[in-house]
Amino acid sequence: MIPRQLFPAQAGLSHLNPVDQADRAVSYTAMIFNFGSINIDHVYRVAQMPSPGETIVAASYRKLLGGKGINQSIAIARAGQVPVHIGAVGADDEWTLAQVKGFGIDTAHVARSAQPTGHAVIYVNDAGENQIVIFGGANQDLQQAQIDKAFEQTVGGDHWVLLQNETNLLAEIVDQAKAAGFRVAYSAAPFVADTVAHLIGRIDLLAVNEIEAREAAGLLGVAVSEIAVPEMLITRGSKGAEFHSDGEVFRQDAFLVDAVDTTGAGDTFLGSFLAHYCNGLPIAQSLRYASAASALQVTRPGAAVAIPARDEVERFLYERKA
Repeated sequence: MIPRQLFPAQAGLSHLNPVDQADRAVSYTAMIFNFGSINIDHVYRVAQMPSPGETIVAASYRKLLGGKGINQSIAIARAGQVPVHIGAVGADDEWTLAQVKGFGIDTAHVARSAQPTGHAVIYVNDAGENQIVIFGGANQDLQQAQIDKAFEQTVGGDHWVLLQNETNLLAEIVDQAKAAGFRVAYSAAPFVADTVAHLIGRIDLLAVNEIEAREAAGLLGVAVSEIAVPEMLITRGSKGAEFHSDGEVFRQDAFLVDAVDTTGAGDTFLGSFLAHYCNGLPIAQSLRYASAASALQVTRPGAAVAIPARDEVERFLYERKA
């Protein structure tokens, strides 16, 4: 069992910014190595989603940091853990690197690529729902040397590797993670059937939303509850979430809030959950914190910029309990 530990906010350090928290958190037993995407999000606010062949006028436009990988790393950092993020951006992209550093994420393992920085075009309608088109770019240009260097940093222990379907070399990452004795959390999004089929037998935790869970079950020819992974996190939006572990199912209701933008909600949930769970906190407590973090996140526009800090989440939980 991974030993219980205090996060910075629990130790009376909730006033610290993410960089200060990172300085105080180096003694954690469990580390999270996130081989994750880094995107530029081009976000357009629309009254309703365009139909095929239709041209519509956007009410607003914003350029924001995004990508499932970096969203999850930021959620981990905002929850009080310190992730090691491994990724890539375009060779001349100073804007994105500055944004990543601004969230207290160490960029030592972020490489420069000849490919442009990955990006997403996002439509968000007045109901807060979204449609997203992704271009991989530099996210698909991770190099074996990056993987080797990341795993040289530490060996053994109770460490985790986190990955998604927005980067390349996933099989190689999993192979080295398992050889090093790490546990692997896999966010199977965007859903790629061949990749899921290849990796699912070698991971420790599968993280999916309810649509991806059905797709994975259909791919394997089983019921969702019969997907053969040691642990599985299923997020269900306003219907809450559930965690399957050792034959038990832990359920967490969603907090009722007025959603403004659901982009990145699942990433916020997963990162927040892992920050707690990988350091031995109870499943129920980890789920509750993650549910509160994602509830706060959807009340704000954007993905990464909307992820709440730990003290905000703790205040939200205190007020809801009261």
